[in-house]
Amino acid sequence: MTTPPTSRDRRRWTRYLVEERAEARVYRELAARRTGEERSILLALADAEGRHEAHWVELLGGEPARLPAPALGQRLLGWMASRFGSIFVLALAQNAEARSPYDDEPNATAAMAADEKVHHEVVRGLAARGRRRLSGTFRAAVFGANDGLVSNLALVMGIGATGVAPGFVLFSGIAGLLAGALSMGAGEFVSVRSQREMLDATEPSNFADDAIPHLDIDANELALVYRTRGIPEAEAQQRARSAVEASRLPDNANPRAHEPTGDHEIVGGAWGASISSFLFFASGAIIPVLPWLFGLSGVAAVVLALALVGLALLGTGAMVGLLSGAPPLRRALRQLLIGYGAAAVTYVLGLLFGVSAA
Repeated sequence: MTTPPTSRDRRRWTRYLVEERAEARVYRELAARRTGEERSILLALADAEGRHEAHWVELLGGEPARLPAPALGQRLLGWMASRFGSIFVLALAQNAEARSPYDDEPNATAAMAADEKVHHEVVRGLAARGRRRLSGTFRAAVFGANDGLVSNLALVMGIGATGVAPGFVLFSGIAGLLAGALSMGAGEFVSVRSQREMLDATEPSNFADDAIPHLDIDANELALVYRTRGIPEAEAQQRARSAVEASRLPDNANPRAHEPTGDHEIVGGAWGASISSFLFFASGAIIPVLPWLFGLSGVAAVVLALALVGLALLGTGAMVGLLSGAPPLRRALRQLLIGYGAAAVTYVLGLLFGVSAA
């Protein structure tokens, strides 16, 4: 005879039911903002969550008369999905799928626990597409903002610790902002442009295309071109023969037009990376200067600068963690410790320099 469920069991099952419905709603909201394969994948995930819903409804003996509200995080995720449908929502959904309680839930089936693990990988794959699209410019933006925050905080802490006038600290901070932003923008432009040029140099060349129709169909070196790209010898020979045959057909201007070329979108554009790096470095670097810009000085300015930069570092660190699929809190604290560590070193040096100068 089956033991009847306790009130605690029913509350737990009801909570699972609510969360499954909330997750399904998130996937449907995301699907509404997408087309093609991504839309189909998201709708399939929503249907899978629906199967889990049905399991808990069956255990409960039907639809409960009253249901609790979903957890705050799930409600926030649903709100974001209905309005933005962005990579951030997928990254949050990925983290949510990784926290499935079904491994330790005796009333969940093994298939449900397995589903949740697969859902995590599916959402991670969808999020990875967005991460690749963002990787170039986003990388420049995040690193620019963090560099601005840390370098200018360290600069004004070090200068301020020497005991100089507040106006000198402000001037140093503004000079550091401009110098750093210009350096970051120029460096990012050169870096991305050089990387794209290097990748362009690896693309197939049409240098010998005009000669292809005149090659001996049975004895030519075109197969060697394909072999240099990692194609096995037998396949390379077949491709070479097909290319020569195709080149002799009427109206065939480019016998190798079907060959794939590289996609450098993951690198990003040089101007986009440069401008975003400049702007985000400047937006980060202005934060530690704000207290002096508004007329504060001494301990009050230092404390406020540390607080403002600390909040910004926590935010950028959490964002990086979120988009990379890592724990946001851990990445946020890491950014905070790095920033404060650099500021502490320059502040101590400033104190030593100020004492010796006196």
